[in-house]
Amino acid sequence: MLTRVLETNADWVITIVRIVLGVVFFAHGAQLALGWFGGAGLRNTMRVFREQLRMPAPLALLAVAAEFLGGLGLMVGLLSRVAALGIAMVMLVALIAVHRKFGFFMNWFGEKQGHGIEYHILVLALALVVMTKGAGAFSLDQVLYQYVSTQNTVWSPGRYDKNSLPNGRNIVWKGYTRCGITQKTELS
Repeated sequence: MLTRVLETNADWVITIVRIVLGVVFFAHGAQLALGWFGGAGLRNTMRVFREQLRMPAPLALLAVAAEFLGGLGLMVGLLSRVAALGIAMVMLVALIAVHRKFGFFMNWFGEKQGHGIEYHILVLALALVVMTKGAGAFSLDQVLYQYVSTQNTVWSPGRYDKNSLPNGRNIVWKGYTRCGITQKTELS
């Protein structure tokens, strides 16, 4: 499971998508959580989410955390698929609950009460790329995946026979379960 979450390759395009999405959402999340960059800060954000959007406080806090911590995670490439999923969920809720009534386009000229959904669709597409492809090059996910996959390779049942074990190691598997069937494999 963990290897599937961390798995990625050294694709530069994915890296650029991940970092850009991370910077945008870290900055937006910092406005909401910390009051940086002219933002309202956590107390005011929570009040607006509860009073104007009628969002329960735990969900509002989860949305702020998804944007702030998800943006940070994407910038460094740590649990990027999870971070992108959190951001995608926040954008999907924002698109459906708030912005769809304002149409497709952003409100560049102040003619409407709010912004349309074009920004949210872009974010959803970028998040989908990260969720399907992983973090890309220069990510902590890539480093962790290489570590975890080498650990799993050494101890993977059925992967080695008696003559191919690294460093002459002998592995004894007892009670390994696959598909509900207990298998016993002994290598000595």
